Amino acid sequence: MDIKNKSITSRDDDFAQWYTDVCKKAELMDYSNVKGFIIYRPYGYAIWEQIQHYLDNEFKKTGHENIYMPLVISESLFQKEKDHIEGFAPECLIATIGGGQELQDRLIIRPTSECVFTEHYSHIIKSYRDLPKLYNQWCSVVRWEKTTRPFLRGSEFLWQEGHTMHATEHEARQETLRMLEIYDKCGKDLLAIPFVKGRKTEKEKFAGALETYSIEALMHDGKALQSGTSHYFGDGFAKAFGVQYLDKDGKIKTPYQTSWGVSTRLIGAIIMVHGDDNGLVLPPFVAPIQVVIVPIKMNEHGVLSKCQEIKETLEKSGIRVKLDSSDKTPGWKFSEYEMKGVPLRIEIGPKDLNQNSCMIAKRNDGKKDRYSLENIAETCSSVLKTIHNEMYNAALHNLLSNIKEAHSYEEVKTIVNNGGYCKMMWCGSEDCENKIKEDTNATARCIPFDQVAFDDTCPVCGKKAKYVVYFAKAY
Repeated sequence: MDIKNKSITSRDDDFAQWYTDVCKKAELMDYSNVKGFIIYRPYGYAIWEQIQHYLDNEFKKTGHENIYMPLVISESLFQKEKDHIEGFAPECLIATIGGGQELQDRLIIRPTSECVFTEHYSHIIKSYRDLPKLYNQWCSVVRWEKTTRPFLRGSEFLWQEGHTMHATEHEARQETLRMLEIYDKCGKDLLAIPFVKGRKTEKEKFAGALETYSIEALMHDGKALQSGTSHYFGDGFAKAFGVQYLDKDGKIKTPYQTSWGVSTRLIGAIIMVHGDDNGLVLPPFVAPIQVVIVPIKMNEHGVLSKCQEIKETLEKSGIRVKLDSSDKTPGWKFSEYEMKGVPLRIEIGPKDLNQNSCMIAKRNDGKKDRYSLENIAETCSSVLKTIHNEMYNAALHNLLSNIKEAHSYEEVKTIVNNGGYCKMMWCGSEDCENKIKEDTNATARCIPFDQVAFDDTCPVCGKKAKYVVYFAKAY
C-alpha cells in the first residue's frame, strides 16, 4: 500500500476517531446544526443509491410494490398496539403545535410505520382476493437518540421498510425468512460482507413482533453491527387495527403480518468492515466510481484524448468511471481517490501510450500491474470481480476467525471483552442474558439457524442448555 494518509487517525490507535475522519474526509456526510440529523453529501448518498437500486430490484422480483406513507402518525393511532408504543415511546419526536394552534391529537414523527400501514390495510383488505399485500417504502424515520454517530445511529436516518399481509401464518413466516435471505444476498453480492444470521432472543426482538430475525456484521474492532431485520408479527397488529377479510369458505378471518428493513447503517458497515488507515475501501459493485482515470503529463500530445477515449469505452460497458483532468498533481489525485475508496485507478502517460498500455492499481491491496489497452473494458470488469471476491473472502476469514466457543463463564467474558462473537450454549433465561450484559456490556446478537449443540449446560447458570447463541459487544 501507499504511505498512510496522515489526515486519518489510525484504526488501531482510535477506531471511533478513524471512523469519523473517514466519514468527513471522504466527503460522505457533514453535520447539520441539529444533533443527530446529518447531511448526506453526494458521494455518501450515491453509495445509498447503489444499495437502494440493488434491493429495489430484488423486492420487485418477488412481487413487492413501492408505496409512500405519511411522515406523521396521530398519537391516538400510535397507541393502539401496546407493546409497540412502549418500545418506541422514549424515542419519539412529537409535534404539538400546527399553524400556531395546539394540537388536540399530537403528531408523532414516524419512528417506524407499522401503525400507519396496518391502519391503511384495514381500509383496503376486504377479501381473500386482496391478499397478499406486498408493500415497501423508501423514506426517512426519526428516533430521538441520546448518542449518535454518522450512518450507525442517528436521530434521522434513511431506510426501506417493507410491510406485508398474508392469508396464512405459513405464508407470512415464509415471507419473513425470504426477505432475510435477500438481505444476506445483498451482503454477499453487493457489499462483500458476510453476515451471521438468525433469530433474535425475546429480550432483543422488535417491539410488537412475535419473532425477529437479523443479519449481523462484524466490524474491524470486533464489535457486531445489526445490519438488517425481518419481523413476523402474527395477527396481533391486524387485530388491534381491525384488519379482517372474507375468505373463500365464507368466514371472516384476520391476516398475518410481516415487516422488514435495512438502513444507511449498511454504509457504516461498509466503512468499518473494509476501510483501512488510508480511508475507504469500497466494494466494486456498490462504489459510485468504480474506475478513476488519472492522466500523467496530460498536456503532452495524445494523453488526455486517449484518457477520454478509454472513459467512453468503459462507460459503454456499464462501468462507472471518472476521468480527473483537473490541474491537481497526480500524487494528490492518487491520495484523494484512495481516500474515497475507488476500487481501480488507471494511470496513463506518454510512455504508456507508446506501449499501448496503462498501469492499473487496485485499492483493496495496492497492487499495480501493467495491462494492454486492448480490451480494456473486459480487463477492468474482470479485475473488479476479482477485487469483490478478494474483499468478501477477507471479510469472511475475519468473521470466521473471530467466532469462538465458550465452555465456561470465564471464557464468555474473555471472548467478548477481546472482541468478536462468543458462541455459547444458553438455557434461554433472560436472567443469564442480563448477567452477561451487566458484566461485559455484550448482548445476544442472534440464535443462529445452525443449532448443533456442543455442550449440555449454560455456562452462566449451569442449567440445561436449549440453544446455540452468539453474544458480542455491538454498535
